[in-house]
Amino acid sequence: MQPTTLIEHPLIQHKLTLMRQKETSTAKFRQLLEEIGMLLAYEVTRDLPLKKVSIETPFMTMDAPMIAGKKLVLVSIMRAGQGLLNGMLMLMPSARIGHVGLYRDPRTFTPIEYYFKVPADIEEREMLVVDPMLATGNSAIAAVHRLKETGPKSIKFVCLLAAPEGLKAFHEEHPDVAVFTAAIDDKLDAHGYILPGLGDAGDRMFGTQ
Repeated sequence: MQPTTLIEHPLIQHKLTLMRQKETSTAKFRQLLEEIGMLLAYEVTRDLPLKKVSIETPFMTMDAPMIAGKKLVLVSIMRAGQGLLNGMLMLMPSARIGHVGLYRDPRTFTPIEYYFKVPADIEEREMLVVDPMLATGNSAIAAVHRLKETGPKSIKFVCLLAAPEGLKAFHEEHPDVAVFTAAIDDKLDAHGYILPGLGDAGDRMFGTQ
């Protein structure tokens, strides 16, 4: 089974605390989410393979490291995943982009798909799937099932907050997919929200609460 990696970098933790505060404005929340997305991308891509290429510096020729293989695919679980995606694109502007549109039935918490689009040559690429919240895990589980059908080289799931219940469900369904998160909170409430959490990430990001 792939592990859950808790990313405890001080800058990420500081920015996450600011995001949790209920008085944080929509504009500030969106900015912080993008900044954390960039920082998470740095941590999650530590194991990307490198190759040596010959380059010319102003003084001489040298063999220098560059990332090997096809560029990454970043897949946003809409709509809140867009905030993390935008931050990661600051660090990896040439990455390919995919989107999975899901919404959660408020009574059953079952994810319902309404959009799906990924690059055509996905089988040659490594994939980072992003969504700020891993709550019940149902949306993430459904999204990864759909993405596996396209045959990517590998999948990692990246989130801001996770609940123990969601992590357990996700790992049981997808033991081959590593999870990276900035925090593992206490539990879910009766409505499937993470506690203590930060509210609904999509509503706070877009100002629709």
